[in-house]
Amino acid sequence: MRKPLAIALVAAVPLVAACTENTRGDDSGSGDARTVSVTSTDDACDLSAVDAPSGTLRFKVTNDGSQVTEFYLLGEDGLRIVGEVENIGPQLSRELVVNAPAGSYVTACKPGMKGDGIRADFTVSKSDEEPAVSADDQQLVGQALKNYQAYVQDQSDQLVAKTQQFVELYESGRDDEARALYPEARVHWERIETVAESFGDLDPMMDAREADLEEGQEWTGWHRIEKDLWPPATGYTPLTDQERATYAEDLMKNTETLDKRVQRLTYTVDQIANGSRGLLEEVATGKVTGEEEIWSHTDLWDFQANVDGARVAYEGVQPIVEQKDPELATTLTARFAALQKLLDAQRTDTGFVYYDDLSQDQVQQLSNAVNALSEPLANLTAAVLS
Repeated sequence: MRKPLAIALVAAVPLVAACTENTRGDDSGSGDARTVSVTSTDDACDLSAVDAPSGTLRFKVTNDGSQVTEFYLLGEDGLRIVGEVENIGPQLSRELVVNAPAGSYVTACKPGMKGDGIRADFTVSKSDEEPAVSADDQQLVGQALKNYQAYVQDQSDQLVAKTQQFVELYESGRDDEARALYPEARVHWERIETVAESFGDLDPMMDAREADLEEGQEWTGWHRIEKDLWPPATGYTPLTDQERATYAEDLMKNTETLDKRVQRLTYTVDQIANGSRGLLEEVATGKVTGEEEIWSHTDLWDFQANVDGARVAYEGVQPIVEQKDPELATTLTARFAALQKLLDAQRTDTGFVYYDDLSQDQVQQLSNAVNALSEPLANLTAAVLS
């Protein structure tokens, strides 16, 4: 579990977020009321303003602390992720660009990338600059939204069904069958991971990795069960039957809650574009490093599923991009294909090779292909809304 830009809950107008790469230094803003400078340190999160007019907001985030940090713009409830930038190293800067309607928000810096962060209220007042999509694109946009909503709902339905099968196998002690189904069930989570992660309460309970646990946080969800199915050789006490039942039932309950919430979601075209980029960030920060499935080493199933989701989201808006930026569309299509070719080379009759069986050269090739795709994909939202 990482925390990429999440697709927000139902909104009446588009809500856009995009970010730039790490750079050294930071200019502190141009005097524009929609440009906010953010200075993150180990114990503070200082903003140059706590309010702004609606429209395209630009948060210029500089890390003056000693730890890697993140910056979030959250909904009024403090849970819904409107936009984020993560992995901001010390003395580096990144930008978060958000097209935000009027309303109440919460900002947060997260030194060390853990905990609730250093939070403050932020207000966006109504102005004449509101998010909009050209009327000429409405037919293409309408089809993209319809298709993506159907895709997410279908993947959520399949996640419920496969999770039910998985927990029944796990509770009954049929571990070989549970191990075989584990990566297949998680495929449906990974394909819509940016949507699932938009629910800030559910994601930590369902997909937290042991290495990312906060002090005192109870470990539940997929990876807690993963460790029990693929236990370390020493120093591990297997779960009892009652503990297995508790964790299995908790995972199933949260999966059903997720499905109910997903069925109520609608999307905007910019959210689809940002979801594509967010899924590639998931690959770059967890899957390509082998950190996601540390016990089972089934990372390539997750890797493929994130790529599937990113590609489906891109293809949904591809006709719009082909009209507005045909060169970008050509580049993205080619780079998706190049990454897929590398993944296909690691397929087996039962799925993929285990991640710890890859050579260092193979891992590097995958990493290079992810980076090559991520660079132009960062421009997708801007192209869709241009």
